[in-house]
Amino acid sequence: MEPDLEVVQIRRGESFTAWSHGYPFHTVRWHFHPEYELHLVVSTTGRYFVGDFIGEFEPGNLVLTGPNLPHNWVSDLPEGASIPLRGRVIQFSERFIDETMKVLPELATLAPLLETSRRGVLFPPEVAGQISPLMSELMEAQGVRRIELFMAIAGALSRAKGVDMLASPSYLPDPSGYMSVGINKALAYIRENLTQQFDETDLASIAGQSTGAFSRTFRKHTGMSLVQYVKRLRINLACQILMSDEQASITDICFEVGFNNLSNFNRQFLAEKGMPPSRFRRLLADNIDAMRAA
Repeated sequence: MEPDLEVVQIRRGESFTAWSHGYPFHTVRWHFHPEYELHLVVSTTGRYFVGDFIGEFEPGNLVLTGPNLPHNWVSDLPEGASIPLRGRVIQFSERFIDETMKVLPELATLAPLLETSRRGVLFPPEVAGQISPLMSELMEAQGVRRIELFMAIAGALSRAKGVDMLASPSYLPDPSGYMSVGINKALAYIRENLTQQFDETDLASIAGQSTGAFSRTFRKHTGMSLVQYVKRLRINLACQILMSDEQASITDICFEVGFNNLSNFNRQFLAEKGMPPSRFRRLLADNIDAMRAA
């Protein structure tokens, strides 16, 4: 089975993305992305798949996967059951880490590990125990503290002993092959044209499917409808702009991210984030002021 492309969004003004999720969750599927990913299991047991490797995981399972290496973690839960927090994730691009190593040559000690991660790297429990509180704090950290925590995590990973490589030496991920799959072509189009106007008919044509078949396939692979998926990505992009550009008006942001109606943008933002964009901006400003006063 070909893996799905996951569209990773790294916010403006941030070097990497750090987030947590429960289970079930729409990204829990056989998938790949161009970014490195550090994945820590917080709760549940089950099976995980990295390239051609299959193993069993439990809380404390800490794995670094390299660019375009397919992976998935499947928890053993009764049908219909769910948990609010299954894992924590850090994702960062090759460009970010390569350019950072050029500026900070001390980070070169991380290079061998990054190369090894192209096969997937499993860290021993003691390393996971050391990194777990750092990742927990990173989920909510802001500003310079994010970088401090990232560097602490990178340092701990670079010093780790007794790591295991997961995929076999002969396993070579082929993103060009994955991208020949219709749904991945459509997902890549969405990523590259997120702020433009398109619909299921356009994407079905790109995927080489009928509109009905594409709609069913898209929901199966992403866990949501096309409208929900695009709305979530556009609202996330709006948050990035709100956080990085204090001068941009909410009306301008609305149209910049692909909405064509301000009332609808405000309504969808409220539904997605639990507050209107104006309040999101005020709370962000209050947080910045509090950090400056500290």
